Amino acid sequence: METLESLSDALDTTRDIQAIVRTMKALSSVSIRQYEHAEAAMADFARTVELGLMAVLRQRGIAGLPLAGSDGGAGSEALIVIGSDRGLCGGYNDKITRFARSRMEDGPLELGVIGARVAARFEADGVPLAFGLTQPGSVEGLSRLVQGIIVQIDRWTRTRSVGQVLLVHNRREGRNTAKPRAHRLLPLPDSYLRKLAQADWPGRSLPLFRMDPDRLVSWLVQQRLFVVIYRALAEALASEHASRLAAMQAAERNIEERRDGLQQLYRQRRQETITRELLDVVSGFEAVSTAD
Repeated sequence: METLESLSDALDTTRDIQAIVRTMKALSSVSIRQYEHAEAAMADFARTVELGLMAVLRQRGIAGLPLAGSDGGAGSEALIVIGSDRGLCGGYNDKITRFARSRMEDGPLELGVIGARVAARFEADGVPLAFGLTQPGSVEGLSRLVQGIIVQIDRWTRTRSVGQVLLVHNRREGRNTAKPRAHRLLPLPDSYLRKLAQADWPGRSLPLFRMDPDRLVSWLVQQRLFVVIYRALAEALASEHASRLAAMQAAERNIEERRDGLQQLYRQRRQETITRELLDVVSGFEAVSTAD
């Protein structure tokens, strides 16, 4: 039978856990906004890179040269999976792991993982990792992580003959806190390049450039790679915190139900103790009165 002391300790523990959950909810709410703002802030730069590609491709078209920037995807394949380093985010990591495995069914490929939780799942299945990186603790660390990923991709293309690189991550969409999404990083799809080459230029005349067109396209493709990976990481982290917020909200409801049950049981035990003590007093008084 639970005593008043044990029930009181359980209530104190429940209040401590509830305070931790509320703190985690607040941190997740703030983090969601930060990463969503970071992703949105890249929109102008992404548009600038796209306009640069459009200008170069249109110039090549005017000169009668073929499109540049795509090699048809010759070489082996590589996959980059973005997960999380921390738990308490529901089925966030399970969703992206299942999605990544569905992309690995066609055959062996190079695998890189961002996030210790997803890396542990692949390692438990005996899947070798080409590299494993950790998530940044804040928005300020995103650029450094993106540069590290680009270095790994460059190493793949130079030493592993990788010609196709795919990136998968979770994204927050409406009430769905974690919806898997895939991006083709390399090579650029021919359909995308043709669309840029045929798009209407927003100004009166095309800009001039002196750099070799192939080198300029290569640089612009690298900048586009930076933009896509940066936005994917920001979307993934916003999705992670949204999943954690949903998990903490569910946990808070369960804690409140548990706290209410403990409080009701505590009142019941306290009333029983008071009643028993009163009966002992009455019984003692009656025994003394009878003795007199």
